[in-house]
Parts: sequence; structure tokens; C-alpha cells
Amino acid sequence: MVIAVLFNLKPAAEDQSAQEEEEPPDSYTEWDDLETVLAVRDALRSEGEVVLIEANEDCFEQLRRIRPDIVFNIAEGRRGLSRESHVPSMLEFLGIPYTGSSPLTLSLCLDKARCKEILLHHGIATPRFVLVDNEPSIAKATELPFPLMVKPVMEGSSKGITNDCLVWNMDDCRRQATKMLRLYRQPVLIEEFLPGSEFTVGIIGNYPDLEVLPIVEIRFDVLPPGANPIYSYEAKWVWDQAESPVGVLDCPAKISANRAKQIADTAVSAFRALDCRDWCRIDIRLDAKGLPHILEVNPLPGVLPDPNQHSCLPTAARAAGMTYDQLIRAVFHAALNRYGIVKAQPGALRENDCPWKDGVSA
Repeated sequence: MVIAVLFNLKPAAEDQSAQEEEEPPDSYTEWDDLETVLAVRDALRSEGEVVLIEANEDCFEQLRRIRPDIVFNIAEGRRGLSRESHVPSMLEFLGIPYTGSSPLTLSLCLDKARCKEILLHHGIATPRFVLVDNEPSIAKATELPFPLMVKPVMEGSSKGITNDCLVWNMDDCRRQATKMLRLYRQPVLIEEFLPGSEFTVGIIGNYPDLEVLPIVEIRFDVLPPGANPIYSYEAKWVWDQAESPVGVLDCPAKISANRAKQIADTAVSAFRALDCRDWCRIDIRLDAKGLPHILEVNPLPGVLPDPNQHSCLPTAARAAGMTYDQLIRAVFHAALNRYGIVKAQPGALRENDCPWKDGVSA
């Protein structure tokens, strides 16, 4: 079996400095570093021959020439508001199986507003919001109670969600939204800020055969003095460094069994409503009454291999007793099962090699 790993590699720091004029400073945050790409490759080597293909403008020809049996997709895409769907769309055009969600699901989940509309249609709680696409429309924020969160509508990995995105009055809201409209060149989502605890939930499999990994709680009490209680770009990428980790993730979350079930059930409902496949990470926050609301659905989650980098999905997997390699192979086998591809090879993840099996199930 030939397995291709498709990815976008972060450019070197000196290349990042030569960005297009007015490009956001966090443009490459979603892309993977070489360590992650090689870790995914190594995890899959027991499954077959693994080839690496960078998801650039040449990747279509490489895919057509190599014709891998299946693709392990971690490519985030480069341009456009549907960038995460570009690689899966090419693979479907070529008839090549791949891990992860469809182009439609990836596009819908990247668009936070459309995602929330679908969740609301299915009766799944999400913070109230307005969408603004120009400066005059920012006035719609007065429909919501302060404080509010202001964020780009189509970004991931906390891109654009800085510490000052939590605003307490209309002047700050207008200032922040105007800056984002200019910098990210896309509509801005303004949503109600929920005062409760924040969690993220990792899910592996395909409905109804889903496994919910141990729930991760985001600890805001370890952030620097004056930091807002949000999982901002600074909290994820600046203050919490591998060389000096601050322990922002707590897994398994220290919550009651009833609360854990409520959060897990909400995550599974969102997974199903958006037709996610193989894996996903879902961000949830509690309102003032303790009820879970979906913040974002991430069907293309990050998988940094270094435990000190505090990547949420690998953190949850480790809490379940899984190694990094087992996590990657579990996702791979979920895709094989979905396509009906029979694969039995030394080193493959077996039923008795699922240490998280006793966790919360759908």
C-alpha cells in the first residue's frame, strides 16, 4: 500500500518575513513544521510505503503520477476562504481515498458563521453572534450584550484571535473589527462572550462508531497577569512555549461525570450535524448557567508531536493511554474502514490496541 501524506510546510522565519504586503503576521500559523510532518510519516510506516507531498501548485501532477492508495491529509491550504477543501477536492477528482472530512464539511467548519447556522438548525447551542463585512455594519454588535468576542470568520489555530479580541464597549469593538476587516480581508464574527470554563473534545471514528477522547480543559489561571480568559493566539503560541510551558491544558478535565457526559454529547451532536469524518476537535465553552455551547468545530485538527507544545488532540490521546503513533494510525484506520479497504499488516492498530476503548462513546 502506498500512503501519501499531504501537508503545508511552514516556511523558514526569514521567508515568513518576506510576506505579501499587508499580509497578517500569523499567516502561516496553521501550517505544520517539519517535525510534525516527519512524525506523521513515521507513524504510518508500519502501514505501507509512505511518500510526502507538499500541497503546493505542483501537487496535482504528483498525485496523478504517483496514484497513492490513500492520502493522509493534514494540508491546510494557502489561498481563499475554501482553502482547506482544495486538497480533498483534488483527491475526489482523481478518485483517491483520503483521511478526514469532505470538502463541504471542511469549508463549512472553516466558515464560523455558516457552521453556527447549521448548529442552530440542529438545536445545538452556540454563542449568539452577528456577522459584519464592512465598517457601517459593525453597528449590528449593539444587538448583543457586552463583553463580546471579535474574530475573523474564516481562520483557524487562533489566527486573529488576540488578547484584545475580548471587548467591553462599542468603541473597542469598532476599533477591533475595523482592524480585522482590513488585515484579514474577510467578514468579522462578533459573538457573545460566555463566562464559563472552556474545553476541547477530540473525537476519532465515524458515526455511529465514535470514540470521544478524554476532555481537555483550558486553564486561564496560568496565563500572565492581565491576560483575558480566552484561548488567544498569545495563549496558544506566545506565552506557552515548549521551552517554558505554562501548563495551559488540563487533561483529563477535573469535572464531574455528568458534566463530562454533557460536554461529550454536545461535541458528538456537532460532529454528526456537520458530517465530520475520521477525526475532529471541537471547542466548547460553558455559559453562565453551566450549559455547553459550541465555539468552533475543527475537522482538520493540529497534531504537534512534542508533548511540551500542548497540541490539544495529542494531549487528549496521551491521557487516554495512546502513543502519538497510535493516534495517527487510529485516524488512518478510521478512513480505511469508512472506504471498506481491508488492511491487515504488522503494526496496524488492532481492536485490542485501543487503550481509550473504555472512554466515552457515542
